[in-house]
Amino acid sequence: MLMAQQFVGQFRRKRLLIALVIATAVLILTLAFRYIEEKSRIEQQAMNFADNAIMRFDRMFSPLDVSANNTLGLVGVSCQDVRFPLIEKISALQTVRAILLIDNDTIYCSSIYGPRNIPFSETYPELAIYNQRMILATDNYLLKGSPVLLLWTPKTQDNRSGILQVINIELMSNYLLEPQLPWVERAIINVNGESLEYGNPLIEPTEPSEDEVSYNEASLRYPYTLTLYGPSPTRLALATLPSQLPLALLLSLLMGYIVWLATANRMSLSWQISYGITANEFMVYCQPLINAKTGECDGIELLLRWHNARQGWIAPDVFIPLAERQNLIAPLTRFVINQVVAHLPELPRCPSFHIAINVAASHFRNHAILEDLQSLWWPANPVPKLVVELTERDALPVVDQSVISQLHDIGVRLAIDDFGTGHSSLSYLKDLQPDVLKIDKIFTAAIGTDAINATVTDMVISLAQRLNISLVAEGVETAEQAAYLSARGVDHLQGYYYARPMPLGDFPAWLKQHQTDIEA
Repeated sequence: MLMAQQFVGQFRRKRLLIALVIATAVLILTLAFRYIEEKSRIEQQAMNFADNAIMRFDRMFSPLDVSANNTLGLVGVSCQDVRFPLIEKISALQTVRAILLIDNDTIYCSSIYGPRNIPFSETYPELAIYNQRMILATDNYLLKGSPVLLLWTPKTQDNRSGILQVINIELMSNYLLEPQLPWVERAIINVNGESLEYGNPLIEPTEPSEDEVSYNEASLRYPYTLTLYGPSPTRLALATLPSQLPLALLLSLLMGYIVWLATANRMSLSWQISYGITANEFMVYCQPLINAKTGECDGIELLLRWHNARQGWIAPDVFIPLAERQNLIAPLTRFVINQVVAHLPELPRCPSFHIAINVAASHFRNHAILEDLQSLWWPANPVPKLVVELTERDALPVVDQSVISQLHDIGVRLAIDDFGTGHSSLSYLKDLQPDVLKIDKIFTAAIGTDAINATVTDMVISLAQRLNISLVAEGVETAEQAAYLSARGVDHLQGYYYARPMPLGDFPAWLKQHQTDIEA
């Protein structure tokens, strides 16, 4: 029973290990999923900021475009006649600092200073010669040193006539490019290789710091781009993981508990036994019973062996007690009966040969053993005698006497296995009226070494002989033990001295060789 408890403990530890592994995996996967999700969200927030900023800039530039196209008709008109309409447009547009009229490559009129005479292509070659539509420049006239954006709207194909709007880009950028922490720390507008950063009044190149990453987005309508600098999304996402830990831990514990419950059946030995029966993992072995007087093999005891595909060989001392506790011992006994019935043609067909099977006391309840024998054993018309060995790892319950009587009536012999150990008592001899007593191997092993147990062995032998009960000694491993038991009238001997347990299919070959050895 201790071994069975240890084996159950191994299953529980495996269940716990599986639950812990699943819980840990769920914890890691949950945190990884939240990390990836948070990283993606941060990147998307930065891109949304850039998209929204470009959309707002485009909306600011669009009315300036419309206004410039509507004003192209004023190009070529004298400055004195058009200056007042230009001032009206500036007051309506708000973001425009000044409007310049260019005709024949000359800036001839300013909404602020009136008539001018400035060479256009020399002053702004990017616009006149290189066909740029926008440039970032420094205001050298009204607010000296302040950044401005020049928006050029040509009237002629040679780029020598048109309207130039001086836009207060610093005002626009401060309004439209305010960073959104933590994912956007710096925002820059880029035009024709020049850059203006939010909060910086100087037009100068910008570079990210060591721990910053950049996002770039270009306008589809106007020749400018936006650059955003911010912390690495990886760093920001990792910083959020501690806040995600309680939920991830709760989810992992819940999943681990679900796995623990889900594996309660599949990881239990009772489930393994049930599965083992259907998967043919159990095998029937046998061990010969030797006549102590003649040395011939008079019978076999059927033994059940289990080779689990996941656990390997599992000892009977482990699975038999557990099968009894889980009410699975009867299906195992039926399996043994079916297997021996299938091998009956290969076994000796004589009434003196007997086949012993172990049956738990619980199988006697409600006449179950009788029903099984009627449906499985007797239809095969067996010639060998059947011996039912009554086993019970716990205290034997009160066995229905009618079942015992019916077994005797149909020619089935009853044996008490492992007599003298555990819960066995002399009262069984009166209540069960056995035909055979099996001396446990601990008493056999004591022969010649343990005076007390040897004395008990002699008492059991003497008791059985007085009650006319046959005796079988288990665990015979030496010639000295065999001689001692034979000399005291034990009927049959069983143990490694004669043969180890073997698959039932191997027994005919062993029996043939044994007969040859005896005759020799």
